[in-house]
Amino acid sequence: MKTVFVDTQKIERKWYVFDAKGQTLGRFATKIADILRGKSKPSFSPNHDNGDNVIIINAKDIVLTGNKAASKMYYRHSRYPGALKSESAESLMIQNPEKVVFEAIKGMIPRTRIRKDILSKLKIYASETHEHEAQKPINLVF
Repeated sequence: MKTVFVDTQKIERKWYVFDAKGQTLGRFATKIADILRGKSKPSFSPNHDNGDNVIIINAKDIVLTGNKAASKMYYRHSRYPGALKSESAESLMIQNPEKVVFEAIKGMIPRTRIRKDILSKLKIYASETHEHEAQKPINLVF
């Protein structure tokens, strides 16, 4: 039996809308990462980008369990000596809730050459409105 690889230009990509209101961050991010990679499709191949497009709304209402809001830290470095910046998840949720969701999903995507292509299909919005109605997205609920 031959192994069949699907051409990435011929893949039919669907658009899905997910509401993050009341969802736990980690569990929600794993499901989104699987859809972005295309793991639910029979044509899944780890070295091809054959996933679907995902729109996440209500990112500001996602839930962090336990004491993670105060203890979870996000770090960034400018590559200059002594320039390590840190920020708690609690303060980042107030300023930029999309970044908290994006970083959780980004951490669940393999660090390969197609990571950038996979993450480009992810659109995150803090409110209920999004600007992708023309793509006729399908509402899915976990």
